[in-house]
Amino acid sequence: MKNDRVFKMKFSGVYPHYVKKVESKGRTVAELHEVIFWLTGYSEQQFQEILTNETNFETFFNQAPLLNPNVNKIKGVICGYRVEEIEDSLMQKIRYLDKLVDELAKGKKMEKILRD
Repeated sequence: MKNDRVFKMKFSGVYPHYVKKVESKGRTVAELHEVIFWLTGYSEQQFQEILTNETNFETFFNQAPLLNPNVNKIKGVICGYRVEEIEDSLMQKIRYLDKLVDELAKGKKMEKILRD
């Protein structure tokens, strides 16, 4: 994996792809935000600042108010890697988000996605 390249990608550049993915499967932007906020602890206002400031993934996760304590319950394969086995903590957080977005797009119930 070319981690540095991924870490420096602007979150605002990837976000529209998340939106397109979930909306094409009948889910809403509000549900996407719920998943993102659950994982990171960001508020809507903080999130809008991230998009406006073109924050990269590294900063997005390093400045996240609170990584949800239930992230260790996120398991499975994303992009050919088991998320629970990814050694680089930042890459693991990025893949956690990818996994949650995938689950949302696949129609999984919110209570199962949020693992509370």
